[in-house]
Amino acid sequence: MNVDELKSVAAAIVAQQKGILAADESNPTIKKRFDSIRLESTEENRRRYRELLFTAEGIERYIGGVILFDETLRQSSRDGTPFAELLSSRGIIPGIKVDKGAKALAMYSGDQVTEGLDGLRERLAEYKQLGAKFAKWRGVIQIDQHDIPSAYALHANAHALARYAALCQEAGIVPIVEPEVLMDGPHDMDRCEVVTSHMLEILFAELDAHRVIFEGILLKPNMVIAGMKCTHESNVRQVADATTRCLRRYVPSAVPGIVFLSGGQSAEDATDHLNAMNAMGSYPWPLSFSYGRALQAPVLAAWHGKESNVAMAQKVFFKRCQLNGLAREGKYNRAMEMDK
Repeated sequence: MNVDELKSVAAAIVAQQKGILAADESNPTIKKRFDSIRLESTEENRRRYRELLFTAEGIERYIGGVILFDETLRQSSRDGTPFAELLSSRGIIPGIKVDKGAKALAMYSGDQVTEGLDGLRERLAEYKQLGAKFAKWRGVIQIDQHDIPSAYALHANAHALARYAALCQEAGIVPIVEPEVLMDGPHDMDRCEVVTSHMLEILFAELDAHRVIFEGILLKPNMVIAGMKCTHESNVRQVADATTRCLRRYVPSAVPGIVFLSGGQSAEDATDHLNAMNAMGSYPWPLSFSYGRALQAPVLAAWHGKESNVAMAQKVFFKRCQLNGLAREGKYNRAMEMDK
C-alpha cells in the first residue's frame, strides 16, 4: 500500500470545482432509466449512453472521477479505446462499484445490509489491472420515524464498509465510503439527523478499528433532509445547517473530501443544497458531489436514445457539471438554470 498515492488520488478527485459522476447503475437500474425514455436496455445502448457521457466536451474541468459498473469498466468507445483509458487520457480518474447490493438483514425486519465481501480482494486486484483507481461501496440505511434502523443494522453496515475500505487500501485503491440514510418515507429532518449522526459515529469507529487511513478515503454521505413523504418540507438553509452541523461533529478533519450523493433529489435541489453549504463558510474538508441521477436525468431526457440528439445531450451534461462546479464554490444560483 502506497499511502502517498492514495492521498494523491483522493485529492485529485475533489480538486477545485471537481466532483464525481456516478455512472455505476446496475443493469436493472439502468433499465429503469431507459424505460423512462422508452429505450431498450441492451449492452450496446448502455455502451452508447456511457460513451456520450464520457466524451462530452469540457467535462474534465468539473469531473474528477467517474464510478463505473463492472460491465462498463470492460467496455470501450466506438474506436476501441477502453473506457478507463479514455477517461484517464482526459485527466478523469476511473473508479468501480464493488458491492453486490443491499439485502434484507436476517431477523431484523425492515433493515438491510450490503453484501459483496466474499472474493472482494481478488476482484479488487482485477479491477486495478483494468484501470480502476478508486472504488465505491454503498451501505443502505432504511429509516422510519421511530424504530428503523436498529442499532445492529448500523453496526453491521459500518463493519462491512470498514472491511471493504481496508481491502481497498491494501490493494492500493481509494475507497469511497457511502453510508446512505435513505430519503424515502415520512420521517422528518430531525430524525434524519439523528440517524445520520449515529451512523457516522459508528462508521468512523469501525474504520479506525480496521486501521483504515482516513487520509486515503472519500466519504459519500446523504444530506440531512426530510423524507419525500414528510409533510414538513425542509428548506435549503435548513438542509445546509443540519448537514454541516452533523458532519462537523462526526467526520474527522483528516478525511480529504466529502462527496454527497443526491439520493433522489432533483438536479436543481441537489445543486442548490451543495451550493448553500459551500456559501456558508469553510470546512476541514472540501464539500463536493458524487451524483448519479442529479447529473444524468436531464441528459437522458435530451438524448432519448437518438444519435441526432447526442450533441444536445452532451451540452446539457456539461451545463449540469458546470453548475455543480460553481456550487462547490458557493457561486451557483437557480437563475443560472435558465441560461443557454
